[in-house]
Amino acid sequence: MEGKPSSTGVLLASEGREIPDAAVEAAARRAREEGGPVFVFSIARVWGTAFGFPNPGLLPTRQEWDEQREIVDSAVKRLRKRNVDASGEVVGTRKGAKRIISAASQHGCEAIVMAADPPRSRLVSDFIWSQEPYRVRRRAHIPVELVVAAGEDR
Repeated sequence: MEGKPSSTGVLLASEGREIPDAAVEAAARRAREEGGPVFVFSIARVWGTAFGFPNPGLLPTRQEWDEQREIVDSAVKRLRKRNVDASGEVVGTRKGAKRIISAASQHGCEAIVMAADPPRSRLVSDFIWSQEPYRVRRRAHIPVELVVAAGEDR
């Protein structure tokens, strides 16, 4: 997808976790409401830098890249079975929330849908990667629907 699409869409994002059917269904529902496609986006986590420089030992392994591609491919297939136009991408980053919000803007998305663990205290959650969906919700300027692991939508 190059440039902004003519119709609005939905970003179905993952910070690296499997995308459950409940999140796929929520994205499909929103895409039908918005009248646009779903762009599936997943993060292959970069673990940091060494002395300010990228270090190959901290980059995602081939297996981690493959796992994330499979997560995206699976979600795209499930969306297409629901007759929703879908495509996807995997990127490597250590700043998940920033890249997810940037991808939503780049693809002209009007909403973000993510699977999430139950929330933790904000003091602790800023240091836990699994709490990335809550950072996305705090920082995004568009609606963010979090599908909590227990199956509840928030």
